[in-house]
Amino acid sequence: MGAGLESSLEAAVRTQWSVIVAGLLRTTGDWDLAEDCAQDATERALLTWPRDGVPDNPAAWLTSVARRRALDLLRRRSTESRALQAWTAMTEATAPTFDFGGGYADDRLRLLFTCCHPDLALRDRVALTLRTLCGLSTRDVARLMLVSEPAMSQRLLRVRKQILRQGLVMSVPPADQVQDRVAAVLAVIYLLFTEGYSATEGTGVRDELAEEALALAQLATWLLPGHGEAHALRALILLQHARRPARTASDGTLVPLEEQDRTRWDSPLLAAGMESLRRARAAPDSTDGLVGIYRPQAEIAALHSTAPTPAETDWEGIVAWYDLLLDATASPVVAMNRAVAIGLRDGPVAGLAVLEEVVDQHRLDGAPEVPAIRADLLRRAGDRAAAHEAYQTAHDAARTEAVRGYLRRRAAELG
Repeated sequence: MGAGLESSLEAAVRTQWSVIVAGLLRTTGDWDLAEDCAQDATERALLTWPRDGVPDNPAAWLTSVARRRALDLLRRRSTESRALQAWTAMTEATAPTFDFGGGYADDRLRLLFTCCHPDLALRDRVALTLRTLCGLSTRDVARLMLVSEPAMSQRLLRVRKQILRQGLVMSVPPADQVQDRVAAVLAVIYLLFTEGYSATEGTGVRDELAEEALALAQLATWLLPGHGEAHALRALILLQHARRPARTASDGTLVPLEEQDRTRWDSPLLAAGMESLRRARAAPDSTDGLVGIYRPQAEIAALHSTAPTPAETDWEGIVAWYDLLLDATASPVVAMNRAVAIGLRDGPVAGLAVLEEVVDQHRLDGAPEVPAIRADLLRRAGDRAAAHEAYQTAHDAARTEAVRGYLRRRAAELG
Protein backbone atom coordinates (compact mmCIF):
# COMPACT_ATOMS: atom_id res chain seq x y z
CA MET A 1 0.00 0.00 0.00
CA GLY A 2 1.34 3.40 -0.96
CA ALA A 3 2.00 6.22 1.46
CA GLY A 4 -1.13 8.09 0.34
CA LEU A 5 -3.35 5.06 0.89
CA GLU A 6 -1.80 4.39 4.28
CA SER A 7 -2.32 7.97 5.43
CA SER A 8 -5.95 7.97 4.23
CA LEU A 9 -6.69 4.73 6.05
CA GLU A 10 -4.85 5.83 9.19
CA ALA A 11 -6.76 9.13 9.29
CA ALA A 12 -10.12 7.41 8.73
CA VAL A 13 -9.47 4.81 11.43
CA ARG A 14 -8.20 7.42 13.88
CA THR A 15 -11.24 9.68 13.48
CA GLN A 16 -13.96 7.06 12.98
CA TRP A 17 -12.96 4.03 15.06
CA SER A 18 -14.94 5.08 18.11
CA VAL A 19 -17.92 6.18 15.99
CA ILE A 20 -18.05 2.82 14.18
CA VAL A 21 -17.73 0.86 17.43
CA ALA A 22 -20.32 3.06 19.13
CA GLY A 23 -22.85 2.53 16.36
CA LEU A 24 -22.36 -1.22 16.31
CA LEU A 25 -22.45 -1.47 20.09
CA ARG A 26 -25.62 0.59 20.27
CA THR A 27 -27.43 -1.77 17.92
CA THR A 28 -25.93 -5.14 18.87
CA GLY A 29 -24.95 -4.76 22.52
CA ASP A 30 -21.97 -7.04 21.79
CA TRP A 31 -18.52 -5.61 22.61
CA ASP A 32 -16.51 -8.29 20.84
CA LEU A 33 -18.69 -8.18 17.74
CA ALA A 34 -18.44 -4.39 17.53
CA GLU A 35 -14.65 -4.33 17.79
CA ASP A 36 -14.14 -7.37 15.55
CA CYS A 37 -16.27 -5.88 12.78
CA ALA A 38 -14.49 -2.53 12.98
CA GLN A 39 -11.16 -4.35 12.74
CA ASP A 40 -12.45 -6.50 9.88
CA ALA A 41 -13.41 -3.36 7.94
CA THR A 42 -9.87 -2.03 8.40
CA GLU A 43 -8.36 -5.28 7.15
CA ARG A 44 -10.65 -5.28 4.11
CA ALA A 45 -9.53 -1.75 3.31
CA LEU A 46 -5.90 -2.94 3.31
CA LEU A 47 -6.85 -5.52 0.69
CA THR A 48 -9.22 -3.56 -1.55
CA TRP A 49 -8.05 0.04 -1.52
CA PRO A 50 -4.71 -0.69 -3.28
CA ARG A 51 -6.73 -2.38 -6.04
CA ASP A 52 -9.78 -0.11 -6.28
CA GLY A 53 -8.36 3.15 -4.98
CA VAL A 54 -9.25 5.19 -1.90
CA PRO A 55 -13.03 5.80 -1.74
CA ASP A 56 -14.32 9.37 -1.84
CA ASN A 57 -15.42 9.04 1.78
CA PRO A 58 -13.06 6.57 3.53
CA ALA A 59 -14.84 6.83 6.88
CA ALA A 60 -18.25 6.09 5.34
CA TRP A 61 -16.75 3.11 3.51
CA LEU A 62 -15.36 1.66 6.74
CA THR A 63 -18.65 2.24 8.54
CA SER A 64 -20.66 0.56 5.80
CA VAL A 65 -18.38 -2.49 5.61
CA ALA A 66 -18.37 -2.90 9.38
CA ARG A 67 -22.19 -2.69 9.55
CA ARG A 68 -22.64 -5.25 6.76
CA ARG A 69 -20.21 -7.61 8.47
CA ALA A 70 -22.05 -7.29 11.79
CA LEU A 71 -25.42 -7.91 10.15
CA ASP A 72 -24.06 -10.97 8.37
CA LEU A 73 -22.68 -12.44 11.59
CA LEU A 74 -25.93 -11.80 13.45
CA ARG A 75 -27.90 -13.55 10.75
CA ARG A 76 -25.61 -16.54 10.97
CA ARG A 77 -26.06 -16.72 14.73
CA SER A 78 -29.84 -16.62 14.74
CA THR A 79 -32.35 -14.85 12.57
CA GLU A 80 -34.58 -14.55 15.61
CA SER A 81 -31.97 -13.04 17.88
CA ARG A 82 -32.90 -9.94 19.82
CA ALA A 83 -29.81 -8.21 18.49
CA LEU A 84 -30.93 -8.75 14.91
CA GLN A 85 -34.40 -7.46 15.71
CA ALA A 86 -32.86 -4.38 17.26
CA TRP A 87 -30.69 -3.91 14.19
CA THR A 88 -33.68 -4.15 11.88
CA ALA A 89 -35.57 -1.58 13.94
CA MET A 90 -32.59 0.74 13.80
CA THR A 91 -32.31 0.50 10.01
CA GLU A 92 -36.03 1.14 9.52
CA ALA A 93 -36.19 4.26 11.64
CA THR A 94 -33.98 7.19 12.44
CA ALA A 95 -31.54 6.27 15.18
CA PRO A 96 -32.51 7.94 18.47
CA THR A 97 -30.11 10.49 19.86
CA PHE A 98 -29.45 11.61 23.38
CA ASP A 99 -29.66 15.29 24.10
CA PHE A 100 -26.45 16.10 25.98
CA GLY A 101 -27.82 19.15 27.76
CA GLY A 102 -26.90 21.63 25.03
CA GLY A 103 -28.54 19.78 22.16
CA TYR A 104 -25.28 18.20 21.00
CA ALA A 105 -25.22 14.45 20.36
CA ASP A 106 -21.90 12.84 19.59
CA ASP A 107 -21.19 9.14 19.24
CA ARG A 108 -17.80 9.42 20.91
CA LEU A 109 -19.28 10.96 24.04
CA ARG A 110 -22.17 8.50 23.90
CA LEU A 111 -19.72 5.59 23.86
CA LEU A 112 -17.67 7.23 26.60
CA PHE A 113 -20.65 7.27 28.95
CA THR A 114 -21.64 3.78 27.82
CA CYS A 115 -18.28 2.38 28.88
CA CYS A 116 -18.37 4.12 32.25
CA HIS A 117 -21.17 2.03 33.74
CA PRO A 118 -21.44 2.66 37.50
CA ASP A 119 -21.60 -1.08 38.29
CA LEU A 120 -18.08 -1.52 36.95
CA ALA A 121 -15.03 -0.75 39.08
CA LEU A 122 -13.53 2.65 38.26
CA ARG A 123 -10.24 1.21 36.96
CA ASP A 124 -12.19 -1.25 34.79
CA ARG A 125 -14.28 1.58 33.33
CA VAL A 126 -11.13 3.52 32.49
CA ALA A 127 -9.43 0.52 30.89
CA LEU A 128 -12.49 -0.45 28.86
CA THR A 129 -13.00 3.07 27.59
CA LEU A 130 -9.37 3.61 26.61
CA ARG A 131 -9.40 0.35 24.68
CA THR A 132 -12.82 0.69 23.04
CA LEU A 133 -13.37 4.40 22.58
CA CYS A 134 -9.84 5.56 21.93
CA GLY A 135 -8.66 2.50 20.03
CA LEU A 136 -5.51 2.18 22.14
CA SER A 137 -3.85 -1.20 22.07
CA THR A 138 -3.95 -3.38 25.15
CA ARG A 139 -0.25 -2.65 25.54
CA ASP A 140 -0.87 1.12 25.49
CA VAL A 141 -3.62 0.83 28.08
CA ALA A 142 -1.42 -1.35 30.29
CA ARG A 143 1.38 1.25 30.22
CA LEU A 144 -1.03 4.05 31.03
CA MET A 145 -2.45 2.17 34.02
CA LEU A 146 0.94 0.87 35.20
CA VAL A 147 0.23 -2.86 34.87
CA SER A 148 1.63 -5.62 32.66
CA GLU A 149 0.11 -6.29 29.26
CA PRO A 150 -1.06 -9.85 30.20
CA ALA A 151 -2.71 -8.46 33.35
CA MET A 152 -4.51 -5.80 31.31
CA SER A 153 -5.65 -8.36 28.74
CA GLN A 154 -7.14 -10.45 31.54
CA ARG A 155 -8.79 -7.39 33.07
CA LEU A 156 -10.50 -6.45 29.81
CA LEU A 157 -11.68 -10.02 29.34
CA ARG A 158 -13.01 -10.13 32.90
CA VAL A 159 -14.90 -6.85 32.46
CA ARG A 160 -16.65 -8.06 29.33
CA LYS A 161 -17.60 -11.31 31.04
CA GLN A 162 -19.02 -9.29 33.94
CA ILE A 163 -21.11 -7.25 31.52
CA LEU A 164 -22.58 -10.43 30.02
CA ARG A 165 -22.98 -12.23 33.34
CA GLN A 166 -24.77 -9.38 35.09
CA GLY A 167 -26.72 -8.33 32.02
CA LEU A 168 -25.56 -4.74 32.38
CA VAL A 169 -27.31 -2.34 30.08
CA MET A 170 -24.54 -0.71 28.10
CA SER A 171 -26.36 2.34 26.84
CA VAL A 172 -26.45 6.08 27.28
CA PRO A 173 -27.72 6.86 30.80
CA PRO A 174 -30.80 9.00 31.30
CA ALA A 175 -30.07 12.59 32.18
CA ASP A 176 -30.69 12.07 35.89
CA GLN A 177 -28.02 9.33 36.04
CA VAL A 178 -25.25 11.09 34.16
CA GLN A 179 -23.57 12.28 37.38
CA ASP A 180 -22.92 8.65 38.39
CA ARG A 181 -20.45 8.33 35.55
CA VAL A 182 -18.78 11.73 35.50
CA ALA A 183 -15.72 10.78 37.61
CA ALA A 184 -14.80 7.91 35.30
CA VAL A 185 -15.45 9.98 32.17
CA LEU A 186 -13.15 12.78 33.33
CA ALA A 187 -10.51 10.26 34.41
CA VAL A 188 -10.47 8.73 30.93
CA ILE A 189 -10.12 12.11 29.24
CA TYR A 190 -7.30 13.04 31.63
CA LEU A 191 -5.38 9.79 31.03
CA LEU A 192 -5.85 10.12 27.29
CA PHE A 193 -4.37 13.61 27.31
CA THR A 194 -1.55 12.52 29.61
CA GLU A 195 -0.45 9.88 27.11
CA GLY A 196 -0.73 12.35 24.24
CA TYR A 197 1.12 15.16 26.01
CA SER A 198 3.91 13.02 27.45
CA ALA A 199 3.84 9.58 25.89
CA THR A 200 5.26 6.68 27.85
CA GLU A 201 7.01 5.27 24.77
CA GLY A 202 8.14 6.33 21.31
CA THR A 203 8.87 9.93 20.41
CA GLY A 204 7.36 11.34 23.59
CA VAL A 205 4.44 13.22 22.00
CA ARG A 206 1.23 11.85 20.46
CA ASP A 207 -0.71 14.81 19.14
CA GLU A 208 -3.67 12.77 17.92
CA LEU A 209 -4.38 11.55 21.46
CA ALA A 210 -4.03 15.03 22.95
CA GLU A 211 -6.40 16.47 20.35
CA GLU A 212 -8.93 13.69 20.92
CA ALA A 213 -8.81 14.40 24.65
CA LEU A 214 -9.37 18.09 23.99
CA ALA A 215 -12.39 17.32 21.80
CA LEU A 216 -13.87 15.04 24.49
CA ALA A 217 -13.23 17.65 27.18
CA GLN A 218 -15.16 20.18 25.11
CA LEU A 219 -18.06 17.77 24.74
CA ALA A 220 -18.00 17.06 28.48
CA THR A 221 -18.35 20.75 29.32
CA TRP A 222 -21.30 21.03 26.92
CA LEU A 223 -22.91 18.11 28.69
CA LEU A 224 -22.04 19.44 32.16
CA PRO A 225 -22.15 23.25 31.90
CA GLY A 226 -22.27 23.72 35.67
CA HIS A 227 -19.64 21.13 36.61
CA GLY A 228 -16.51 22.83 37.91
CA GLU A 229 -14.18 19.85 37.47
CA ALA A 230 -15.23 19.38 33.83
CA HIS A 231 -14.34 23.00 33.09
CA ALA A 232 -11.12 22.68 35.11
CA LEU A 233 -10.06 19.63 33.12
CA ARG A 234 -10.72 21.42 29.83
CA ALA A 235 -8.72 24.41 31.12
CA LEU A 236 -5.82 22.16 32.11
CA ILE A 237 -5.73 20.49 28.69
CA LEU A 238 -5.96 23.79 26.81
CA LEU A 239 -3.26 25.51 28.87
CA GLN A 240 -0.83 22.63 28.55
CA HIS A 241 -1.55 21.86 24.91
CA ALA A 242 -0.97 25.56 24.09
CA ARG A 243 2.73 24.99 24.85
CA ARG A 244 3.00 22.21 22.29
CA PRO A 245 4.77 24.29 19.58
CA ALA A 246 7.64 25.12 21.95
CA ARG A 247 7.99 21.82 23.82
CA THR A 248 10.39 20.11 21.45
CA ALA A 249 13.49 21.29 19.59
CA SER A 250 14.07 20.80 15.87
CA ASP A 251 15.78 17.47 16.59
CA GLY A 252 12.80 16.24 18.61
CA THR A 253 14.38 16.56 22.05
CA LEU A 254 12.40 17.91 24.97
CA VAL A 255 12.64 21.62 25.77
CA PRO A 256 11.94 22.25 29.49
CA LEU A 257 9.39 24.88 30.44
CA GLU A 258 11.91 27.48 31.59
CA GLU A 259 13.77 27.31 28.25
CA GLN A 260 10.75 27.44 25.96
CA ASP A 261 10.20 30.36 23.60
CA ARG A 262 6.98 31.72 25.09
CA THR A 263 6.18 33.67 21.95
CA ARG A 264 5.55 30.31 20.27
CA TRP A 265 2.83 29.31 22.72
CA ASP A 266 -0.63 29.20 21.14
CA SER A 267 -2.32 32.42 22.31
CA PRO A 268 -5.91 31.45 21.34
CA LEU A 269 -5.59 28.17 23.25
CA LEU A 270 -4.19 30.01 26.27
CA ALA A 271 -7.10 32.47 26.19
CA ALA A 272 -9.62 29.63 25.89
CA GLY A 273 -7.93 27.82 28.78
CA MET A 274 -8.13 30.87 31.04
CA GLU A 275 -11.80 31.30 30.15
CA SER A 276 -12.49 27.67 31.07
CA LEU A 277 -10.64 28.18 34.34
CA ARG A 278 -12.80 31.21 35.13
CA ARG A 279 -15.87 29.06 34.54
CA ALA A 280 -14.46 26.37 36.81
CA ARG A 281 -13.91 28.92 39.59
CA ALA A 282 -17.47 30.24 39.21
CA ALA A 283 -19.19 26.84 38.92
CA PRO A 284 -21.83 26.09 41.58
CA ASP A 285 -19.87 23.10 42.90
CA SER A 286 -16.73 25.26 43.34
CA THR A 287 -18.22 28.16 45.28
CA ASP A 288 -18.12 26.25 48.59
CA GLY A 289 -14.33 26.38 48.54
CA LEU A 290 -13.84 22.71 47.80
CA VAL A 291 -11.81 21.71 44.75
CA GLY A 292 -11.24 18.39 43.05
CA ILE A 293 -8.10 17.00 41.44
CA TYR A 294 -8.25 18.94 38.15
CA ARG A 295 -8.75 22.45 39.47
CA PRO A 296 -5.36 22.62 41.28
CA GLN A 297 -3.59 21.32 38.19
CA ALA A 298 -5.35 23.90 36.03
CA GLU A 299 -4.41 26.67 38.47
CA ILE A 300 -0.77 25.54 38.38
CA ALA A 301 -0.82 25.50 34.57
CA ALA A 302 -2.35 28.99 34.59
CA LEU A 303 0.39 30.37 36.86
CA HIS A 304 3.02 28.99 34.48
CA SER A 305 1.17 30.27 31.42
CA THR A 306 0.69 33.81 32.70
CA ALA A 307 4.24 34.36 33.96
CA PRO A 308 5.99 36.75 31.53
CA THR A 309 9.35 35.08 32.20
CA PRO A 310 10.50 32.00 34.15
CA ALA A 311 12.01 34.28 36.82
CA GLU A 312 8.61 35.88 37.42
CA THR A 313 6.80 32.59 38.03
CA ASP A 314 4.68 32.61 41.20
CA TRP A 315 6.26 29.61 42.91
CA GLU A 316 4.56 30.48 46.21
CA GLY A 317 1.18 30.07 44.56
CA ILE A 318 2.26 26.91 42.74
CA VAL A 319 3.45 25.25 45.95
CA ALA A 320 0.16 26.18 47.64
CA TRP A 321 -1.84 24.48 44.89
CA TYR A 322 0.45 21.45 45.03
CA ASP A 323 -0.27 21.24 48.76
CA LEU A 324 -4.01 21.04 48.03
CA LEU A 325 -3.48 18.53 45.24
CA LEU A 326 -1.30 16.31 47.43
CA ASP A 327 -3.93 16.36 50.17
CA ALA A 328 -6.55 15.28 47.63
CA THR A 329 -4.56 12.54 45.92
CA ALA A 330 -1.65 11.40 48.13
CA SER A 331 0.04 10.72 44.79
CA PRO A 332 3.81 10.12 44.75
CA VAL A 333 3.98 11.83 41.34
CA VAL A 334 2.35 14.94 42.81
CA ALA A 335 4.75 14.74 45.76
CA MET A 336 7.74 14.69 43.39
CA ASN A 337 6.45 17.66 41.41
CA ARG A 338 5.85 19.51 44.66
CA ALA A 339 9.49 18.88 45.60
CA VAL A 340 10.56 20.55 42.34
CA ALA A 341 8.33 23.54 43.08
CA ILE A 342 9.75 23.86 46.59
CA GLY A 343 13.25 23.70 45.15
CA LEU A 344 12.44 26.62 42.86
CA ARG A 345 10.75 28.57 45.64
CA ASP A 346 13.10 27.93 48.57
CA GLY A 347 16.27 26.85 46.79
CA PRO A 348 17.58 23.54 45.40
CA VAL A 349 18.88 22.26 48.74
CA ALA A 350 15.41 22.50 50.23
CA GLY A 351 13.97 20.78 47.15
CA LEU A 352 16.48 17.93 47.43
CA ALA A 353 15.58 17.39 51.08
CA VAL A 354 11.86 17.16 50.24
CA LEU A 355 12.59 14.86 47.29
CA GLU A 356 14.52 12.42 49.46
CA GLU A 357 11.65 12.38 51.97
CA VAL A 358 9.25 11.54 49.16
CA VAL A 359 11.51 8.78 47.81
CA ASP A 360 11.79 7.19 51.27
CA GLN A 361 8.09 7.54 52.07
CA HIS A 362 6.83 6.09 48.78
CA ARG A 363 9.77 3.77 48.06
CA LEU A 364 10.47 5.39 44.70
CA ASP A 365 14.11 4.39 44.26
CA GLY A 366 13.30 2.74 40.92
CA ALA A 367 11.04 5.48 39.54
CA PRO A 368 12.56 6.93 36.33
CA GLU A 369 11.51 10.48 37.29
CA VAL A 370 13.56 10.54 40.50
CA PRO A 371 17.11 10.71 39.05
CA ALA A 372 16.01 13.37 36.53
CA ILE A 373 14.56 15.58 39.27
CA ARG A 374 17.54 14.94 41.51
CA ALA A 375 19.93 15.83 38.69
CA ASP A 376 18.20 19.12 37.97
CA LEU A 377 18.20 20.17 41.62
CA LEU A 378 21.87 19.15 42.03
CA ARG A 379 22.77 21.20 38.95
CA ARG A 380 21.00 24.23 40.38
CA ALA A 381 22.81 23.66 43.69
CA GLY A 382 26.16 23.75 41.87
CA ASP A 383 27.16 20.11 42.51
CA ARG A 384 28.27 19.42 38.96
CA ALA A 385 29.80 15.98 39.51
CA ALA A 386 26.79 14.57 41.35
CA ALA A 387 24.43 16.19 38.84
CA HIS A 388 26.34 14.66 35.89
CA GLU A 389 26.09 11.20 37.43
CA ALA A 390 22.37 11.66 38.13
CA TYR A 391 21.72 12.80 34.55
CA GLN A 392 23.41 9.66 33.24
CA THR A 393 21.29 7.50 35.54
CA ALA A 394 18.18 9.36 34.43
CA HIS A 395 19.12 8.90 30.78
CA ASP A 396 19.37 5.12 31.20
CA ALA A 397 15.95 5.03 32.89
CA ALA A 398 14.13 7.39 30.48
CA ARG A 399 11.41 5.83 28.33
CA THR A 400 11.27 8.19 25.34
CA GLU A 401 13.88 9.58 22.98
CA ALA A 402 12.65 13.16 23.54
CA VAL A 403 13.55 12.91 27.23
CA ARG A 404 16.78 11.03 26.59
CA GLY A 405 17.93 13.74 24.19
CA TYR A 406 17.33 16.44 26.78
CA LEU A 407 19.17 14.47 29.48
CA ARG A 408 22.14 13.87 27.18
CA ARG A 409 22.37 17.59 26.52
CA ARG A 410 22.32 18.42 30.21
CA ALA A 411 24.99 15.82 30.98
CA ALA A 412 27.15 17.14 28.15
CA GLU A 413 26.88 20.69 29.46
CA LEU A 414 28.19 19.54 32.83
CA GLY A 415 30.83 17.26 31.34
